[in-house]
Amino acid sequence: MPTLFDPVQAGDLHLANRIVMAPLTRNRAPDAIPTPLMAEYYTQRASAGLLITEATAISHEGQGYSDVPGLYGTEQLDGWKKVTAAVHKAGGKIVVQLWHVGRVSHTDLQPHGGKPVAPSAITAKTKTVLIKNGVPTFVDTSEPRALQAQELPGIVHTYQAAARNAVETAGFDGVEIHGANGYLLDQFLKSGSNQRTDDYGGSIENRARLLLEVTRAITGAIGGGRTGIRLSPVTPANDAFDADPQLLFDYVIRELATLNLAYIHIIEGATGGPRDLPERPFDYAALKAAYRAAGGKGAWMVNNGYDQALADQAMQDGADLVAFGKAYIANPDLVRRLRENAPLNTPDKATFYGGGAKGYTDYPALA
Repeated sequence: MPTLFDPVQAGDLHLANRIVMAPLTRNRAPDAIPTPLMAEYYTQRASAGLLITEATAISHEGQGYSDVPGLYGTEQLDGWKKVTAAVHKAGGKIVVQLWHVGRVSHTDLQPHGGKPVAPSAITAKTKTVLIKNGVPTFVDTSEPRALQAQELPGIVHTYQAAARNAVETAGFDGVEIHGANGYLLDQFLKSGSNQRTDDYGGSIENRARLLLEVTRAITGAIGGGRTGIRLSPVTPANDAFDADPQLLFDYVIRELATLNLAYIHIIEGATGGPRDLPERPFDYAALKAAYRAAGGKGAWMVNNGYDQALADQAMQDGADLVAFGKAYIANPDLVRRLRENAPLNTPDKATFYGGGAKGYTDYPALA
């Protein structure tokens, strides 16, 4: 029976252990450009089997929060190149999470102050973060406009170009497609946000079309072995909801099984909240079984509220990777702390979003 500390192969990625740093938005990239401080932050955590970066916008239109990084400009790619070089020098593996927020945005963050885009013109009942004069403020998202069908091939191409730039220019070991948490691809998937009547709305097959087109385009560009995907079947994050998530995600996972992905990253329950949602029941074991039955060989990554005991149980239950979120904010040496059963530092919530080194790179490692 493997443990958290055993190596594992995830597609083309040979990982030294099964502990993953989950993507964590920290809002410390002014003008969407990664900074030397970010390189230090990720390098401190390079003992993880895999680092997944904070969500990174594939385009200006894909931005939804102040001071989050991008992948669509030369300065951004140059900034990320310094991050990946530092992580690799420290012996780590790092993939970038590709992000388009869709309707979870604000006109202040969009090109020329335009409306955010979405599958349908339905405002998300959620908030985003604007940073003004160094102060992060939560504000309501803006009303979106519905994407026209002829715009969708361009979005697929933008995802593909971002993936190619990430690997070939910025030096990432691979990419993770963000198909979760109520952002653009998840908005198309779920019936609560997708009320289209064309080939991208209505049936499960139609609502899954954009996510699958994006995934196929990316695997065609960089290979399935360098591509992971994140899904959140029942999270209510960012006003996400589907009438029949089990049927929807069983279909999606069977389609993904054919693409030889490096890993499938599943958020169990409410993102950053309860793992069990009685009002939204879901069978994650059945989802994994459907993936394997359809021929899916990618590593199975579990996420949400994991501590060491829960992670050890997940290993016994057949998970390949366990992602840790908030624990990695305050514990750059989390792998060692888990191995030695050492106490964990407590994260400072006041410094989660925006700011500088405080609450970012100043958490102490074990002596």
